[in-house]
Amino acid sequence: MSQITTHILDTTKGKPAANVTIALLQQAGDNWQEIARGVTNADGRIADLLPREKQLELGIYKMKFYTQEYFAQDNTANFYPFVEIIFDVATTEHYHVPLLLNPFGYSTYRGS
Repeated sequence: MSQITTHILDTTKGKPAANVTIALLQQAGDNWQEIARGVTNADGRIADLLPREKQLELGIYKMKFYTQEYFAQDNTANFYPFVEIIFDVATTEHYHVPLLLNPFGYSTYRGS
């Protein structure tokens, strides 16, 4: 399994959000460098965002969820064209970054 995983639940539908593009970026000074990109599966997950053997450098990272594209699939009006979750990788342990999503709001938490 990747050191970084995610899961998106569409709370309006009560179902996983499939086919959402997600980019993982690493902070580089005042800029961000994309280091991985993937698309959620039918269960709303990306388990292989990074190769299993890849260990991230300690530091600040961001997951960018392209939510506009997801809502456009169903012709659903939405407020947030994308969601960015910024987090600190302080150890080499596994990090699960879930997103609870609806057209006009979202929340997240540190998963396991």
